[in-house]
Amino acid sequence: MISRLDALELLRQQNIDESLINHALESEAVMRGLANHLGQDEELWGITGLLHDLDYATTKENPAKHGIHSTELLHGKLPEDALNAIKRHASEMNGAEAPNTLFDHALRCGETVTGLIHAGALVRPTKIEGMKTKSLKKKMKDKAFAASVSRDCIRECNEIGLELGDFLQIALDSIKKIAPEVGLTV
Repeated sequence: MISRLDALELLRQQNIDESLINHALESEAVMRGLANHLGQDEELWGITGLLHDLDYATTKENPAKHGIHSTELLHGKLPEDALNAIKRHASEMNGAEAPNTLFDHALRCGETVTGLIHAGALVRPTKIEGMKTKSLKKKMKDKAFAASVSRDCIRECNEIGLELGDFLQIALDSIKKIAPEVGLTV
């Protein structure tokens, strides 16, 4: 399996947009938090979160290739279940098989919730400091807030055995740990 250092280098080679790098780092953090909570392989889940949008810069104009191209780039670097999760996180766009494993659903809800948390932090004077799951639940109901964030994907947390509040807490705690790295601190 690819090392985290090599994964980060590969990510930076493919993406020059800092917001995409931040999303990847946040996704990694959430996936590590979920893996820890669910008794899964933290390193594998974290690196998969880090690399799930590896091809975004090259496929944003052709979403039917998103996730597919990433798995081509990562063949031999990640196990098959990780490659499948990467493909399936964008199955609505790329025609891949729908998510059907714990790993698949964790990646989908885990990477999606980062958009809600990041946007929520940016509109607060204290950014992520002091943010509560209660406010995130309120933001979930406001469809105009972070409108591109799929609430349905976030609700897939039920597929991994987590209630929405518990899932949001794990995700929030995970991102708080890396907040200075991704510009979410004052």
